[in-house]
Amino acid sequence: MDIRLASTKDVEQLIKMRWDFTVEYDESKKEESYEDFRNECHTFLEETLNSNQWTIWVAEENEKIVSHIYVELIQKVPRPGKPTRPFAYMTNVYTVPEYRNQGIGSIILRSVNTWVKENNFEFVIVWPSEDSINFYKKNGYAHCNEPMEYVPQ
Repeated sequence: MDIRLASTKDVEQLIKMRWDFTVEYDESKKEESYEDFRNECHTFLEETLNSNQWTIWVAEENEKIVSHIYVELIQKVPRPGKPTRPFAYMTNVYTVPEYRNQGIGSIILRSVNTWVKENNFEFVIVWPSEDSINFYKKNGYAHCNEPMEYVPQ
């Protein structure tokens, strides 16, 4: 198993995995246009992989990506008397079904955690599904209060 950063050669696999991830939890999305999604996601990934704002970690076996974690770097506004360090927003954490429960997600998450420490980020935030809370807890994450949100109508 190779843990590495994604590159532009991975775009098509990442698009398909995002589609599969979404459909797995919401089958009604199967009715959407894959081609429309593919085009939008392709643009996003090309921009993402050529920026310093996002990092995509992948676990690869025999040239097949079997797990990934997306991390967006969030810059904070400086505050007097406190060093300003960015934080990381982790999302789109996914392992293909036939590779689950083999510790691959924990291995890739440990790589992300090491990277976060090495780069002195302030913290990592993730909004876990109910099913994934224990996964994060066993990997050193603490449950915190829910943030507030505003959803424009």
